[in-house]
Amino acid sequence: MGEDGIKSRRYMFGRGCQCCGIDVHTHVVPHDFPAYAGGNAPPAWPSMIAASDCHRTVVVNGKNYRTVSDACWSVDRRVAAMDEMGIGVQALSPMPELFNYWMDAVPARDLLRYTNDVIAGMIDAGQGRFCGLGAVPLQDIDMAIAELRRLVALGFSGVEIGSNINGVPVGDPSLLPFFEAAQDLDAAVFVHAVRPTGMDRLVGPGQLQQVLAYPTDVGLAAASCITSNMLLKLPRLRIAFSHGGGTLASLLPRLREGWSVFPALKDEIDEDPYVQARRFYVDSLVYDTPTLRHLISIFGDDRILIGTDYPFNFHDRKPRARISEQQSDAAIADKLTFANAAGFLGIIEQQRGNDLNMQAR
Repeated sequence: MGEDGIKSRRYMFGRGCQCCGIDVHTHVVPHDFPAYAGGNAPPAWPSMIAASDCHRTVVVNGKNYRTVSDACWSVDRRVAAMDEMGIGVQALSPMPELFNYWMDAVPARDLLRYTNDVIAGMIDAGQGRFCGLGAVPLQDIDMAIAELRRLVALGFSGVEIGSNINGVPVGDPSLLPFFEAAQDLDAAVFVHAVRPTGMDRLVGPGQLQQVLAYPTDVGLAAASCITSNMLLKLPRLRIAFSHGGGTLASLLPRLREGWSVFPALKDEIDEDPYVQARRFYVDSLVYDTPTLRHLISIFGDDRILIGTDYPFNFHDRKPRARISEQQSDAAIADKLTFANAAGFLGIIEQQRGNDLNMQAR
């Protein structure tokens, strides 16, 4: 694909898979992290300690951040789970805490390159069951673009980025050069919540960050891309938002009404917010069939992607069943299950017809 050595992405469902679901929202944590090579390690440099035969604990800033299972790094474990869930291909992306936007750019780049290479190894070992959404050090745009180029040359489908970069929303104009590069490289961008705003307004245990604050931050991130007219400037950019686009579907009616009422908003936002929103992709991770149906009505049946948050405990274990519950039209169900994600990820699937024939037997 041109002089950059970019490889076209071709995946074949292997190991007897009889399904064609594509999951765009899954995470990887390496089995180990390398020792810091530059002397005194930055405080946020992670390490791993064994917790049990199949669990390890990620340590960040001297504290136990999260205990994770071997499904985070074991190819065989993941493939077995995918077969149970009816998933043919997973897009592998780092656990968001590993973005390390809060670290100096050089060590963050080195750590992300290590994690990306772990993902590349899993892709190779997966024999067509995985594709890659790597991570880049967005606190330094030039370094981020360099790593993005390397990932695309390795055959990755694109990148996963945070909903904010040290508090800067993804729609901020300062980040536009990175998104221009992603468009030029035909790289997909998947936006995941990280260190969300509003934690001081939550009452209850820390897990509420994932339950309530993540979708709030994702919704604001998506809204920032509308208010900055990002996809009007970059019409070929493929960008998806995790957790069903977060709160965006509920924010859109207010944003459109404000756009029609306030001249300042009309002057700044160049196209109806609803029309702009339908340029986004969102994943299906909303845990509720009526809510999924509402997302389809807002974004369109060609913009919804399966997302599960595998392998963490708070993941959707039956993503295809929820699609079947709300969608009797086989052609639309096929879009939601496979085709939309194939387009978003740039996958050229070679034997989908064979898999569908096997399903029909």
